[in-house]
Amino acid sequence: MAGLLRRTGDEMSKYHNQHTLYYIDALLKFSNYSKAAESLYISQPYLTQVIKRIESELNCQIINRSELPYRLTEQGKIYYDYLGSLDTVHANMRRQIAAITDKDKQTIKIGILTSIGTYLIPLFLPKFLERYPDCQIELVEDIPENNEKRLLKGEVDFWIGQNASSIAPNLLAVSWGKHGYFAVIPKSCDLYQAGMATIAPGSIEMDDLLRQKFVLTAKGSAIRAQVDHLFSIYKIKPDIVLESREIATVKHLAMAGCGITFVPESLTIAPCPEQYNIYPLPIDQLNLDYFIAHHSSRALSVMEQGLVDSFLRNKDTATY
Repeated sequence: MAGLLRRTGDEMSKYHNQHTLYYIDALLKFSNYSKAAESLYISQPYLTQVIKRIESELNCQIINRSELPYRLTEQGKIYYDYLGSLDTVHANMRRQIAAITDKDKQTIKIGILTSIGTYLIPLFLPKFLERYPDCQIELVEDIPENNEKRLLKGEVDFWIGQNASSIAPNLLAVSWGKHGYFAVIPKSCDLYQAGMATIAPGSIEMDDLLRQKFVLTAKGSAIRAQVDHLFSIYKIKPDIVLESREIATVKHLAMAGCGITFVPESLTIAPCPEQYNIYPLPIDQLNLDYFIAHHSSRALSVMEQGLVDSFLRNKDTATY
């Protein structure tokens, strides 16, 4: 492929502060030292030693391990933000040096949620890099809230997400327009219809659907914000069996029978009427619009405008 695509997190992993962020993230995700260490390809005693050393140096506990799930303490939040700021300072330094060293190349830094990037990036970025082979792309893969903050502070050039109506007012966004969601209804649910691959739209009352057991993405995701808003409209307290940071995980959990979930129509799912139904949701009640945003105070270069144009031009290659 023409051009150069670099994942910022992978590049920075050789630095101590980024390693530590990975360790903390894994512990918060699994709430278990052994599972966290396994996911990091390190030993459990080593991971324990690292956290103990940090807490000894800071003279405080950074992770509350007395109850599940693990959570950062107030001191831990300060330390975590500090590590993130070091990452940002280092990245900005590298960008400034690169701008002086190689004036023929331009780096564009994009914030994006991993699950969205998996779907969207291949649709438009390869064609953009063919057009601009001297461009270097850096992806900052994080939750929408954090990437919006980075864009507001100028730490990234663009933010790609969904639901442009909810972004900060001093950001400019162009979007693909509205796309719908569907519910995955497993056979363990009372609403499951045997032998039906897809249930007819409008055939299930929304309040009946919302009273079922759910597996959902964790708070902080754009999808979860929309789903929570839907629950609030119908004044229903959700019965959430399990949460995950990854939309693909909750999709597979729903398919396996753990509960209903809502997923964007852009997320491919094969029909399997023996295990679950697919139910299209009313687009006026639940929808998303993929967008690319930049700060309103910054004029785009020709190359940056080319990225925006490529994003818009290639929306028609999406399949649902």
